[in-house]
Amino acid sequence: MTSLPPSLLDWFAAKGWALHPHQQDMLARADDPATLLIAPTGGGKTLAGFLPTLAELADGRHKGLHTLYLSPLKALTADIRRNLRAPVEGANLPIRIEDRTGDTSYTQRRRQRADPPHILLTTPESLALLLSYEDAPRIFAGLKRVVIDEIHALAESKRGDQLMLLLARLSRLSPGLRRVALSATVEDPPALARFFAP
Repeated sequence: MTSLPPSLLDWFAAKGWALHPHQQDMLARADDPATLLIAPTGGGKTLAGFLPTLAELADGRHKGLHTLYLSPLKALTADIRRNLRAPVEGANLPIRIEDRTGDTSYTQRRRQRADPPHILLTTPESLALLLSYEDAPRIFAGLKRVVIDEIHALAESKRGDQLMLLLARLSRLSPGLRRVALSATVEDPPALARFFAP
């Protein structure tokens, strides 16, 4: 089982927080090729999806992009960045987190291509553009995990088809890529699982 760094555990303890069972399960399944977590809104599922990433990046040895977070809504990326920075900064972890959407400045987008952050929060559309660049193989060479939030909102749409094509491309550029999908409660979990990991 992947374990969290002591500084992060201390930060949780100082906040009076303890890991939920599903968050512990995500750490235990950190090496699984594909994991689907379905939990009610407000249940800590987004943090659960990122816990293995925080554990793997805590020693500061990974260079470049490690985890890609995909959201159907660009507004969600700013919220997640803010929420994720709290434990990272609180535990003094050497992890750079940035978002990339249509609102990201040209200068910042250029810098992200040259020097990708450890965690990049983006949308399927922005990822499609990033994958179209000739230096995409370099940008994604060290990618270890992709976290897809609100996958139920993408599954039965053209954006869902685009997402699966993007994941196929990422898997070619980053063999061994681990996929994590997060969803609110849905009527047919097996169907969602088949969509995500056919």
